[in-house]
Amino acid sequence: MKYVVATVEEIPPGDRKIVEVAGRSVGIFNLSGEFFALRNRCPHQGAELCRGKLWGTVTASVPGEFDYTPGGEILSCVHHGWEFHIRTGQSWCDPDRLRVAAYEPEIRGGDEILESAPGEDGRVRGPYVAETIPVTVEGQYVVLDLA
Repeated sequence: MKYVVATVEEIPPGDRKIVEVAGRSVGIFNLSGEFFALRNRCPHQGAELCRGKLWGTVTASVPGEFDYTPGGEILSCVHHGWEFHIRTGQSWCDPDRLRVAAYEPEIRGGDEILESAPGEDGRVRGPYVAETIPVTVEGQYVVLDLA
């Protein structure tokens, strides 16, 4: 079922609007004229995800050299700061990797190591994915499609 949630002018580039649709709180984001929607619920512990801070992305090709790309495509949860990519809902935070721990050395095969290696951009996918909702622009209206 489709729901008109805003006009294009109501959500300028870099901004967001949080709406209630069919009993769900949903955040609609305008990223440079493209619209994306996420359920306003962090998959970690249920906090209002879409009220979080928007960030650009940071990449590093070598240690000590960082490139910052503005654009506000990373959303951090207001509760624990977990980060999600607005376009895909993918998390980039893994609590098991964010604590100090001792490790026993182990020997693994090359295929097993390749399966757990970081992606092309160097990031390792976190365990959570925020729920994304299809968004279209029909005329001057932003429309959500809740199937």
